[in-house]
Amino acid sequence: MSQTVNYFEVFGLPRTLGIDAGQLQAKFYELSRRYHPDFQQSAPPAEQERALTLSALVNTAYRTLRDPIARIEYLVRLEEGRDTREGSAVKPAAPPELLEEIFEVQEMLEDAKASGLDDEGRNRLAAERDRLVARCHQEEELLTGALAADWDEASPAGRPRVVAAFKAALATRAYLRTVIDDLEAALDPAGETDVTHHRH
Repeated sequence: MSQTVNYFEVFGLPRTLGIDAGQLQAKFYELSRRYHPDFQQSAPPAEQERALTLSALVNTAYRTLRDPIARIEYLVRLEEGRDTREGSAVKPAAPPELLEEIFEVQEMLEDAKASGLDDEGRNRLAAERDRLVARCHQEEELLTGALAADWDEASPAGRPRVVAAFKAALATRAYLRTVIDDLEAALDPAGETDVTHHRH
């Protein structure tokens, strides 16, 4: 495999988002067995090293492509020719209207920290958190539903428009998750309750 191989190509897939999870997993198991170090012990050192490299690539590619949101984040980086290594984040600007809304929530948090959280303040923050969690889920549904379908149906000329829409939705989701984390920390400083969302 050359350095230009991307995660879709690792699994013999086109650059589409409608991936069959079962087929992806089956191909992952096949490639994992092929490059597993236990099956390379009698091979020359150079072949063993190559198998280790490919095994790591297969694992990283699978972790990315099996998660619908991580798959979209990776696709955006790939389309824009940016660093596609695992952990490289997509960080486009958030929509201005969202920034204004988040600023209001941050003010509410600052007031709560300054005056202490009574029951009324706690209820307000919890209601705001729940609202933002629901909004975050809406962005995820947009990304993995309508926008993913748009991508798979788009012509090459239409794909930049979908990438721009991906970036806007990903930015909104990222900012929402940051504020949700801040609200969670204010409501549960010890971190004892279950978090209602998860980071990649």
